Amino acid sequence: MTPQPYGPAELHAAAAAGIRAPSLHNSQPWRFRLHDGAIEVLADPRDHPALSDRIGWAVRIACGAAVFNARLALLATDTPADVRLRPDPADPMVMARLRPGPQRRATYPESDLLAAVGRRHSSRQPFWPDPVPTEARMRLVDAARAEGAWLELLIGMTALSGFAEIAQSTDRVLRRDPAYQERLSGWVRTEAAGDGIPVAAVARVGEPQDLLPQRTYGHRPRAPGRDFEPEPLIAILGSTGDTATDQINAGQALQRVLLTATDAGLATSMISQPIEVTGAREQLSRSLGSRSGTPQMALRIGYGQAGRPTPRRDQAQALLS
Repeated sequence: MTPQPYGPAELHAAAAAGIRAPSLHNSQPWRFRLHDGAIEVLADPRDHPALSDRIGWAVRIACGAAVFNARLALLATDTPADVRLRPDPADPMVMARLRPGPQRRATYPESDLLAAVGRRHSSRQPFWPDPVPTEARMRLVDAARAEGAWLELLIGMTALSGFAEIAQSTDRVLRRDPAYQERLSGWVRTEAAGDGIPVAAVARVGEPQDLLPQRTYGHRPRAPGRDFEPEPLIAILGSTGDTATDQINAGQALQRVLLTATDAGLATSMISQPIEVTGAREQLSRSLGSRSGTPQMALRIGYGQAGRPTPRRDQAQALLS
């Protein structure tokens, strides 16, 4: 039986899930369009944080994450999508086209990932000291692999300290630029804004004893006794290549990993500073030794207080006619 073209109901389901994807500074650089019976995810870089994303990497990662959410939503309609990334050379803004594939029902694990979409929020709070069990770690590694990416877990203080040094030095380099600081502050929004980081979700200012940098966006001091964990679980998500298509696919892998973590009861946050600076990314890649490919995101993973939801633009704003 030939699959039926997607219609408005499927478009709205895909967009509703897609807009819950993570993006740098919650910039939400995507739009959705119904085109010839397929659903397209388009980059919308009008508001993307250019000072942090000079090459469009963050836009493509975010759009890839939105594609993965849309895939889950379409699968829930019993019409999974056949996905083609960057399908139109004449229109580089089209990140993906999702056409109806052969009908099938979602598996229980796929339904669990869809159920986690609305619960996934970045946690900027300290995690508890409880270690992440081996079984949960393997689930995260398998989630990245399922999307053609890899996830390297940093084991031991030598590897962790090496990453922390790269992350802290990169954060210092970025913060020396007044325009970068101004741009960061500009992403702090009211709850009604529909994008950006609400004041209540902004991380507190880092302390000298912190192992990892925090993107604070402002000057809120941290309460005494709320130190960050001394030995967090850090994972590096990477892809075999670093083309625009590789970055979109890495965004899909990132979202599968984040939703898998949410389903396992884990909290997560992203550390993108070492990815934003070319030299730091190359240094991070060398530090991984025999691991081939390009780092696309660093993750902090653990048990802790659930992250706060960040606002999303109205679904109608994300839809193109």
